[in-house]
Amino acid sequence: MLLLLDRAAVALIATAARAGRADLPPPARSASEIRRAARQVLARPEYHRHDPNVLDRFWTKVTDVIGRMLAGAFQGPTLLGVGLFVLLLLFVIIVSVRVGRGVTAEGGVALTGAAIPRRTAAQWRSDADDRERTGDWRGGLRCRYRALVAELAERGLVDEVPGRTAGEYRRDVAGAVPAAAVDFAGATELFELAWYGHRVTGADDAVRFDALAGRVLTGAGR
Repeated sequence: MLLLLDRAAVALIATAARAGRADLPPPARSASEIRRAARQVLARPEYHRHDPNVLDRFWTKVTDVIGRMLAGAFQGPTLLGVGLFVLLLLFVIIVSVRVGRGVTAEGGVALTGAAIPRRTAAQWRSDADDRERTGDWRGGLRCRYRALVAELAERGLVDEVPGRTAGEYRRDVAGAVPAAAVDFAGATELFELAWYGHRVTGADDAVRFDALAGRVLTGAGR
């Protein structure tokens, strides 16, 4: 009984729906006009703000073509597949060689600054004299400090590498020439106060530095 009532209800609903559709007026526009109007609406800029640009579409097509080529090439031992494999292998070898040239045998990055020609101690002292003649005592003291470091490097007592700090040179001298460590520390302090501390520097500082540098070189076996 319930099943018959359900079927009757479904039939009544279907009949009502058909009657409702029959009462609707016919469409004022044809199907082609409706499709054309929809395309015009969807062509508005607000519906295309997030569309890919020309370059994105180009790269998408390129990657699609390459992907299809690779997929077809590696399905079997074809000539194209072998050629692509050889090109990929050559690319890996070239990248490996270029990266390997910039690494030392110990695994550290090669120091590009080590290839830069170093100035001699005599050249630094000449620069110091030139600066001091113009009243640049601060710059002159820096040149005198560089001359002292260069002199010690020429004797093989320190490693003069661009970027090294005064503290590192102090440790080198203390390890290589302990007798000159105190005097070198004093000369380094004069340089740091003048160059980094911006302390007023004059002829007295140059004389004092020369005295300390002389004792350092004497202790280093001048």
